[in-house]
Amino acid sequence: MVDVNFQRALAYIDSIQNGLAGVLRFPKRVISVSFPIEMDDCSIRVFQGCRVVHNRTLGPGKGGIRYHPTVDLDEVSALAALMTWKCALIEVPFGGAKGGVICDPKALSQSELRHITRRFISELGDNIGPYTDIPSPDLYTDEQTMSWVYDTYDVMHPGNNNRAVVTGKPLLLGGSPGRREATARGCRDVTEYFIGKGLVPGLSELKGARVVVQGFGNVGSVAAQLFQEAGAKIIALSDSQGGIFDEDGIDLRAAIAYKKEHGTLVGLPQTTTITNEALLECECDILIPAALSEQICAHNAKNIKARLVVEAANGPVTPAADRILADNNIWVLPDILANAGGVTVSYFEWLQNLENHQWELDEVNARLHKRMRKATEATVTRWQELQQRKAEMAGESEDSKEPYPLDLRTAALTIAVERLARVTAQRGLWP
Repeated sequence: MVDVNFQRALAYIDSIQNGLAGVLRFPKRVISVSFPIEMDDCSIRVFQGCRVVHNRTLGPGKGGIRYHPTVDLDEVSALAALMTWKCALIEVPFGGAKGGVICDPKALSQSELRHITRRFISELGDNIGPYTDIPSPDLYTDEQTMSWVYDTYDVMHPGNNNRAVVTGKPLLLGGSPGRREATARGCRDVTEYFIGKGLVPGLSELKGARVVVQGFGNVGSVAAQLFQEAGAKIIALSDSQGGIFDEDGIDLRAAIAYKKEHGTLVGLPQTTTITNEALLECECDILIPAALSEQICAHNAKNIKARLVVEAANGPVTPAADRILADNNIWVLPDILANAGGVTVSYFEWLQNLENHQWELDEVNARLHKRMRKATEATVTRWQELQQRKAEMAGESEDSKEPYPLDLRTAALTIAVERLARVTAQRGLWP
């Protein structure tokens, strides 16, 4: 899917050097490991993991570590490439990376997760480092996981300031104020600025907007709170077990408390239980997929009734769905823009660690807001330029229909690919 989108962008780039697209397309480094862990019941299990660095032209690899039963090399490679384009678009000096371990974290104890993390990091060895490849939280990993990553690396590399080896750490270990909320905050900043441009019919501000959020993890739950703070009405939420709906608006404090007590949102009083599939098809102004990839695809895209889809997750809309949504005049704010707040504040955390200094929360949020707004403006401007160029192309049939739309995703990717291609050409190939 990521490669399809990359090819879509290439069709609108004239300046890329012959053959350079292949350099940008394939990962720089792929590591696969397997390792034994003694479980709590004294049995021994072998776990498999991987780490992919897609590109390091702009700087060290940067990307999350995920724990999930579905982790595989193809998925991790695609997500690493996505991180490359995200960093290039938002103008942070990192390349893309991603890693993961095949496991079910819900079935593992805290002790077992700690052992898995430490052994995985030790297997990666010097392939990670503050100037090499910098992990961060991802699916089913968090501040605690990153603390174990840091401690393991620090034990293996004594005598150095190693805090910059990983981001998403607790504040006391060198984490950045605002990092936990960064992805969701950046998502709101992008959405608020975009709808303020007047491009979405019937939607000019967040106040009063009806919002649906799929996923109630770190990104989804915080996004719901931040959008509500801006005046939006959250009418539907979901987690892995199902969804809840209330046309009058869901009480988020009650939802958070209920989830903490019961482990799910399903059953929250004064709400109607719905499926995750039905949640995506709710009539709303803004739909925020903040869970897994490929949630909106060819078979359900025609049923989406939102005015705007905001990709808080990575790859929640497939290329085929992009075409259908565009035909139905539904805007999509792409993942490499909408959820780039996380890697942006990870960059801020990395800088603070290298400087042995911690910024104030207001400074972090102000810098984040500025970068997200700049990237959104650049994406919209590029989209308008490409639309104009397309309209002016001589000999194009009026009724011709391309397999994929000229949308914000394509516009954002052309910016990212052009930037990376330009730097790659300036650095030159070695030797």
